[in-house]
Amino acid sequence: MSSTELPDAPAMTTVLPKVSPVRVAEGEELRSVSLPGITLTVRSRKPAREGLPPALHVHGLGGSSQNWSALMPLLDDVLDSEAVDLPGFGDSPPPDDGNYSITAHARAVIRHLDASGRGPVHLFGNSMGGAIATRVAAARPDLVRTLTLVSPALPELRVQRSAVPTGLLAVPGVAALFTRYTRQWTAEQRVRGIMALCYGDPDRVTEDGFRHAVEEMERRMRLPYMWDAMARSTRGEPSAFSGCGARGAGHADIDYPCRVLHNHACRSRAGRRALPPRGGGAPSTPSEEHASEQQQR
Repeated sequence: MSSTELPDAPAMTTVLPKVSPVRVAEGEELRSVSLPGITLTVRSRKPAREGLPPALHVHGLGGSSQNWSALMPLLDDVLDSEAVDLPGFGDSPPPDDGNYSITAHARAVIRHLDASGRGPVHLFGNSMGGAIATRVAAARPDLVRTLTLVSPALPELRVQRSAVPTGLLAVPGVAALFTRYTRQWTAEQRVRGIMALCYGDPDRVTEDGFRHAVEEMERRMRLPYMWDAMARSTRGEPSAFSGCGARGAGHADIDYPCRVLHNHACRSRAGRRALPPRGGGAPSTPSEEHASEQQQR
């Protein structure tokens, strides 16, 4: 059994409700990829020319591949980009075994890369996606060229205040309580709260970007598994690192060039243990222009 495989679990029958289709930006394509135990939706763009190195973008908690729609066009001339909807998020249905741990998400990414034959890739990860990306890099170094981590949800010696609300969702019963408490909240109210929590400068979000985020939230709120995926994924983050020191299990030795972005600051590291000095479950997202500029350096 590989380091990313888990013991067999009973299969779950998933009946998906009918909801509005996900947004596809100009120049993007969506495809569904069936893999053992999971079905993934993958968002891609046609690169500016053939032969560009491949990249894979992994979203954070409660996000989707749409989170990368503004960045990927800025990299069209340097990367052949794809973004994945993790199981239970975006347009991907829940995993058959109901496992939303960091290891399970990393396993989904690994299975996609193995099946597509695109590796090694330039691997991007935001928030929880950053933790997943480092787990993929540690487990399967043959699949990764470089790591670009945007406010990765990795262990901190000093917990940020902004990470506390997200972390509370991992406590049993809190997700259900929060769902009841916020039942009357509109999709717009939820999106404004998320942007205030996650963006270093929420005013950088365009009107179209905000509208698209509200539309996606409305779609997500119709899915019966939304909060289950959120709560179980959140619970999987601390359990992935507990008892493993500051770096966490499976993250101690990563021999890649690694770029870490927090707010408008960027830290570049190369060589062994290319890990950020701090992380957090609630990211402060840098602008797409800044992320693009840093990746192209």
